[in-house]
Amino acid sequence: MPLCDDVELGRPAASTPGMVGADLKNLVNEAALIAASRRRGAVAISDFMEALEKIVLGAERRIALAPLERERIAYHEAGHALLGMLEPGADPVRKVSIVPRGRALGVTLQSPEDDRYGYNSRYLRGRVKGLLAGRAAEELVYGDVTSGTENDLEQVTRITRQMVGRWGMSDAVGLVSVVDSAALDESGLPAAGASEATRELVDSEVRRIVAECYSDALARLRENRDRLDALAQALLERETLDEEDAYEAAGFSRDLGVEESPPPVDEAPPAPRI
Repeated sequence: MPLCDDVELGRPAASTPGMVGADLKNLVNEAALIAASRRRGAVAISDFMEALEKIVLGAERRIALAPLERERIAYHEAGHALLGMLEPGADPVRKVSIVPRGRALGVTLQSPEDDRYGYNSRYLRGRVKGLLAGRAAEELVYGDVTSGTENDLEQVTRITRQMVGRWGMSDAVGLVSVVDSAALDESGLPAAGASEATRELVDSEVRRIVAECYSDALARLRENRDRLDALAQALLERETLDEEDAYEAAGFSRDLGVEESPPPVDEAPPAPRI
């Protein structure tokens, strides 16, 4: 099936670092199927982006959500996205959505400009802050949190335990690897080969890093509350924002890298619910 004349493959390509040939073939086939299902004779850029979302994020689940829960999800995802925009060196935010997909009630997709093969400690801390920002947004706006942070915390635990136990990113543990990929059990703890003292030290350092990152995430969102409100409002109105629209809603110019005034919010931000 041919491509539409206005298709620029650089846009979907920018969101596919790390994909191998088989993944890209699957993406092209899925885009063609979507175009065919819409009775089009050529594949449009929207077909590529929808196919990418389906492969990476999972199929949409159209379920009814109560207004308050939907609002919470919007703030949660806005928190993830805004930290991704604010944190220096973070992967660009490609899409933000409050349409349920797979097991998730909302998704924020970030991907690097190029393939990455190594990660420095600043980048990893930025990822941890971004993962914790959904919970931080809930706490900031509502005064409490929900169980929707489960997957975020699992990822945070994996990243920080490897920072401390494998990659020498903790001064307390030192420049040694106390665990390897085969020695990480399902909980992310060092396996039985590590001493009890080492387990306690790793656990202490992980908790310290997570606490520092969470504190930073909460502070950044508090400082940028107007941007958080504007982004959440845009999600409530449109459900899904692509890269350009997400940065614009938060008051940033993605292309120029300059800040703009956040767009006005139609209504006053909701009062914290405690």
